[in-house]
Parts: sequence; C-alpha cells; structure tokens
Amino acid sequence: MLNFLQKNQFVHNYKRMWPFIKPFWFRALASVLITIPIGLLDAVIALSLKPFMDTIIMEKGDATPFNLPLYVIPLFIVLFTIVQSFLDYGSSYLNTWVGGQITNAVKKKIYAKLVQCEAAFADQNSSGSIIFRCDSDPNLACAGLLNNLKVFTTRVFSSISLICVLFYTAWQMAIIAIIVLGVSLYPLTRIRQKIKEVMGRSVIAGGIVLTTFNETFSGLKTITAYNLDEYQKKKFNEILRNVFKISIKFTQKTAWLSPMMHIMISIGIALTIWYGSYLIKSQTITTGDFVAFITSLLMLYTPIKNIGKNFTAVQTSFLAIERIFDFLNMPMKVQEKKGAIQAKPLQDQIRYENVTFGYYPNKPVLKDINLTIKKGEKIAFVGNSGGGKTTLVNLLPRFYELTNGRITIDNQDIRDVSLHSLRDMIAVVFQDNFLFSGTIRENILLGRENATQEEIETALRSACLDEFIRTLPKGLDTQIGERGVLLSGGQKQRVAIARAFIKNAPIVILDEATSALDNKSEAIVQQAIDNLMQDRTVLIIAHRLSTVQNADLIVVINEGKIVEKGSHQELLDLKGAYNALYQAQFKSKAPH
Repeated sequence: MLNFLQKNQFVHNYKRMWPFIKPFWFRALASVLITIPIGLLDAVIALSLKPFMDTIIMEKGDATPFNLPLYVIPLFIVLFTIVQSFLDYGSSYLNTWVGGQITNAVKKKIYAKLVQCEAAFADQNSSGSIIFRCDSDPNLACAGLLNNLKVFTTRVFSSISLICVLFYTAWQMAIIAIIVLGVSLYPLTRIRQKIKEVMGRSVIAGGIVLTTFNETFSGLKTITAYNLDEYQKKKFNEILRNVFKISIKFTQKTAWLSPMMHIMISIGIALTIWYGSYLIKSQTITTGDFVAFITSLLMLYTPIKNIGKNFTAVQTSFLAIERIFDFLNMPMKVQEKKGAIQAKPLQDQIRYENVTFGYYPNKPVLKDINLTIKKGEKIAFVGNSGGGKTTLVNLLPRFYELTNGRITIDNQDIRDVSLHSLRDMIAVVFQDNFLFSGTIRENILLGRENATQEEIETALRSACLDEFIRTLPKGLDTQIGERGVLLSGGQKQRVAIARAFIKNAPIVILDEATSALDNKSEAIVQQAIDNLMQDRTVLIIAHRLSTVQNADLIVVINEGKIVEKGSHQELLDLKGAYNALYQAQFKSKAPH
C-alpha cells in the first residue's frame, strides 16, 4: 500500500509537518491507533460467516465452534459493527480536533512569515494568490494530512487482515485476487506528475478568482461611477470559463482511475467466483469458505474501487504541503544580520553613500546617490513622477534592500542594526494610509500600544483631530470600517498623523501626505504635519512644491539621480529642473 501512496513522498511530507504535529502527538497517535482495530474488525466480521454458513447450508447441526448457539453469530456481527462504529467516531473526533489545531498552528506560522515579508513581496503577488496560499492551502494540507493517514492506516490493517482471511479460507483463489489487485493499483504510480501540473494551474486560477472578488469589493464605487458592471461581469465570466476548463482537464486526467478499477475488480470477482465454484464442486473448499472468501474479497475490493479519488485527495494534500513550505522557506532579500545590534537614537546625521538600487536586475531605479541629512533638518524630495523619490526614502527603513552602497545613521550601517530597532525610530505617513478595521483608538495606538490617555489627547490635538472626535457619539471608540472607509481622506490622514505622534519617533517620513486632498482638508492636514515635524528629522516626498518651500534642503531627483539640491530660492535662481517644475505648477496661477 505504501507503494501506491509514493512511500518516499508520504514520509517526506509527514516529516516536514512533524513540528506542527509534535505538540499534539499523543492525540494524533491515538487517532491513528484507533484505526487499527477498525480495520481488523472487518476480517472478524467476514470470518464469522464461515461457521455460520457451514452450519446452515451443510446442515452440520445447531452448534458453532466452541458450542455456541447458532443465533450468537449474528449477534456477534452486530456487536463487532457497533464497536467498530464507536471507534470510527472516536477516530473522526480526534482527527478533527488534532487537524484543527495543526491547521491553526500552520496558519500562525504562515501569518508570522507574511507580516515579515518585504515590500517587494506585496508588489509581485496578487491578493488572491496570497489568500489562497495562507488560508486554503493549510486547510487542504492539514485536514487531508490526518484524514488521509486515518484512511491509509484503516485500509492497511483492513487489507492485511482481509488478505489473511482470503488465504485462510481459499489460498488458491487468494492468489488470483492479489494479482488482480496489484494490476489495478499500478496506474496510481504513474499519475502524480499529471495531477501536479493541473493542480498548479488550478491554484493560480483559484487565486485569480479571489483577487477579482477582492478588487470588485474594494472598487465598487469606481465600478458604479464608470458603469463598469457589464465589463466586470464579462471579465469575471471569462475567468470562470478558464477555471472550468482547468477543472475539466483535471477530471480528464484523474477520473478514469475509478472506472478502470471497477472493471479490473469486477474481472477479479468474476474469476474468483468461477474458480470458487470449481473448488466447491471438487470439495476442495466448503460453502462457508467460499462465502467468507467472497465477503472478504468484496470488503477488500470496495474501497479499492474508489482509491483513485482518495489518491487524488492525497496528492492534493501533499501538493498543498509543498506550497506551504515553499512559502515558509522562501528567502527574504531584506534579512536581519546575525548578531545585529540595537540602533541608537539619531545624534548627528543620516548618509546615503553611493547608493544604487533596482527592483529588477540590471535595471537600476537609483544610481550612485550621495546625500547627507543632518539631525533636525527638513529635507524635501521632488522631481518628475517615477524618478525615484519614494524609492530613495523607502530604503531608509529597509522596505527594500540596497543593490550597492550603504546608508548610515551616525556612521552605523543600517544593515548592522536590528530591523525592529531601526523601524522603531522612524514614523511614516503615506499618501494613502492604511487603517485597519476597528476603532479610531485602536488605529492610533498602533503607534505605541501602551500610550497613556494624556498622550493620546496630546496626539489628537497635535494632529488637529480633537474637534472631529468630539463630534462623534462614541468618540475614540467609533468604528471606522474596513480600511477606514467611514472616514474622509483628510480624517484618515490625521488619524495616521496621530499614530505617528504616538510613536514619537525621531525620524519622520512624509510620502506625499497631502497630495490627494482638497484645499480645505490640505490646510488642516498641513497644520497637523507642521506640528509633527517640530524637533524631528523629516524626509518629505512632495508633488506640490508649495508644501516644501520652507524645507531646509530641497533635493531634485530625475531618472534615478540627484540633479539639483539647495533651498527654494537657490534652486529657482539656477533656472534648472526645479525651476521648470515650479513654473509648470504655478504659471497657471499667475495673474494675467
């Protein structure tokens, strides 16, 4: 039987899953051990028919072996079946309990890996594929893990015991039955690669479906505003058509197994009945032997007829395990150095030294950047869209790993300090800040969960959020919906700024924090930002030049290079790239 389930693969996958099984090994073992008598009782039930049939048909009297009354044998069959049923229930309960615990343990491990993934991982993968890998794969792997082991163990001991009955009752027919069994199971050893190929495509297709649902939910307003309902329905119908084609392909490659086994097994049964009739006539075996043999053979063959479906389930579970460990073992480009030290508070300066970076090999986005940012300075980065401003700033908290060069804080390479301590000294306010479902209080406290009520109130005032909070019936405990959907753009930005205030980091990154706001909201948010920037080192990514004119240093980045740097007036006097940007933004506002 191990042959049929690819012994090496079977053992390898269970070894990989052992760390998750280990805390629950006793119950897991119990759930497996219970299946042994479940399988063995099949043989007892089949074997008990021999004396019964011999006594009735051959008229050998009213007594059975051990001189038990004849009616006791049916009662024993019922009793064995009841015991078997209770054991099966116990095994199913333990399997479900242990399977659920293992599934949760795997999901915790996957989630721990997910929250540590670098920004590039989110850039390169769809939400649907990640949801499928993080949720569906553990369910497939862990539910299948113990269920398949339960089925496998039950079938093994049932098969062994039933084969013993076959040889005990009629070894001549048993040889025929075993040959037919081996021939019918041989195709299973050849099908795994075909299943793996189609399963891989099926996973991708399933991820696309999830991504589409996720995008549709998030983009309902856009769909409504642009009357995209018919367009989206056609797009989704095409996706479902492709998923259907893959499922049909999967069926074509696997569904033939069960019918083929039905045919082979029916041939085996026919041969044994024909040969058994001959043995009875020649008085080589008794009628009881024949009935016990046929009963054992049917009990052996019946689950085998459906083993094609079971085998597909086993392979699906194993492939899910492989995908889980592919993800868990996926190397990270941004890794904490072994023996990394704690980052010390900024005392002097931040330096970019010959920094080069590219998202893809041989395609640099930043080229040989050299820049010094002194403590307490407000540095603004401006330039054409796609020039590398955001990328340059995102390298400081190590959202991405440098290709060449280094970044230092007080001459300490940021790769030599722990990621946690590095990011703990940097607060980031994005253009589109992500708020989690929950309350305003919960989102603000993400900056520092042990902040006092006084610190929260100070942060609210500094973020110009206090008046808005007072208008809410539940105040800080108001639910804001998924992604903060119940708040306006300006309100979300101010919650994010309050979160940055609570964090109280010495370095602040402002990534176009006001570019998506109207004039009124921008004025309020800009006041909150001005409060946040006090007594901190600030890196500002800006599109609107009006927001950075008072910066200590303005750095102009185009095509991955620093082309100019200086104060607002100095750059205007250069009549270069900054002046061109300024004129393009403000000439329409000039008086006629």
